Amino acid sequence: MNHERSHRCRHGELIHLRDIPAVRYDEFAETVVESARQGERLVALFAQPREDASLRLFAIMTARDQGALRVVTTAVGDRYPALTARCAAAHMFEREIAETWGLRPEGHPWLKPVRFSHSPAGVTDFFRISGPDVHEVAVGPVHAGVIEPGHFRFACAGEKVLHLEISLGYQHRGVERALNGGPTPRTIHYMETLAGDTSVGHATAYCQNVEALARGHVPLRGMILRSVALELERLANHVGDLGALSGDIGYLPVASHCGRIRGDFLNLTAHICGNRLGRGIVRPGGVAHDLNVEQVDVLSEKLARGFADVRQAAQLFWDAPSAVDRLETTGTLSAANCRALGIVGPPARAAGLEQDARLDFPSDIFRFAQIPVSLWHTSDVFGRAYVRWLEIIRSVEFISAQLGAIQAGDIRVPVGPMTPNAMSISLVEGWRGEICHIACTDGDGRFRWYKVIDPSFHNWMGLAMAMRNQPISDFPLCNKSFNLSYCGHDL
Repeated sequence: MNHERSHRCRHGELIHLRDIPAVRYDEFAETVVESARQGERLVALFAQPREDASLRLFAIMTARDQGALRVVTTAVGDRYPALTARCAAAHMFEREIAETWGLRPEGHPWLKPVRFSHSPAGVTDFFRISGPDVHEVAVGPVHAGVIEPGHFRFACAGEKVLHLEISLGYQHRGVERALNGGPTPRTIHYMETLAGDTSVGHATAYCQNVEALARGHVPLRGMILRSVALELERLANHVGDLGALSGDIGYLPVASHCGRIRGDFLNLTAHICGNRLGRGIVRPGGVAHDLNVEQVDVLSEKLARGFADVRQAAQLFWDAPSAVDRLETTGTLSAANCRALGIVGPPARAAGLEQDARLDFPSDIFRFAQIPVSLWHTSDVFGRAYVRWLEIIRSVEFISAQLGAIQAGDIRVPVGPMTPNAMSISLVEGWRGEICHIACTDGDGRFRWYKVIDPSFHNWMGLAMAMRNQPISDFPLCNKSFNLSYCGHDL
């Protein structure tokens, strides 16, 4: 790959817009495709308006050097040759670009709305498979209980799923547009509610961008408390997922235990800030809540007690042959497909792909204290569940070590004005996977535009592929093993 076509940068680094090379579209496309061929990953592909109202495409890719990214941009008219045929990971990004900006990627194989921002929600032409034994099963968008809206259409031959089409976008909120011109007092609250179960992850990504653009820093104690909150968020959700998977196969002892233990871990977050979802903890320049010595001791003791409980529940799970057998070989998504689709988080690591932003793009305390990447090799529901268990173990060890080593000091420092005409990219390993926030300032140092890629945006297509040739009765189990966000997708 010709590196002169792209700007090499670090995660959380101030980038002057003038330093990003604007290349011809053919050079832009070749840079993205060649990057994918070399095993690098497409982190983001999106369009943004220029000052003259024309559009510019941006692509952000991982670089082979650990911790590095490459940014490339090009100006386009109202159409351009689609990248998807040569780089499958561009598929959803190009659909989003077409819907948002009316910019047509010619030759895209499946160009249809992602969020229905310019058309009635859910009104679309679904892919059809014909044959004497083929029938369709439609599920949603209205679901029982507290599940958010999403439509799943299965094309089946008997019980076997030939194709699953997932249609989301029913609650498109226009969050990215609302961020333009910020930061305002509402901005941090938008970030904490992008995906309510990932409040700490998204708030951290946002704050890191503000700190980079303002050339600010975070004191050590603030870094530690941020990382503790992030790992507590991971613990609560992973424990909840193990319980939900147990419930989906009818193994109720583990389901009931994990449901209670998840609440215990959520209460640890509330112990820090008074909010079980972690809202109010992370702020630009550090954190808004501190812990005294007594609170640290209580947190450590309750963490140990919660881990002892979840270890016992997990042991019940792994020691039950019928439970493990139900997970093994179900919903397999190969490592090759994970790479091609740009899958992130536990589903990628369950296929043996060693990618974790805490290691690859470390920030805050993860620059000094690392968590081993949790890997498995089976690429199935069992692998996705077992990776969660390994991450639970390592997150508990990490939190315990950080609480034991925490030193006195400031938890937050003032953050100055942001640099005009600059950009920053933040990558945070949320519990679902890589969270990407990209911020760009205008000439006044306000947000010209702000782009968010929730890990679910990468992974919904992975769920569809994992259901290929599976019995339709496996869908609840496969769906829960990915546990993707609707609202995080429907920004």
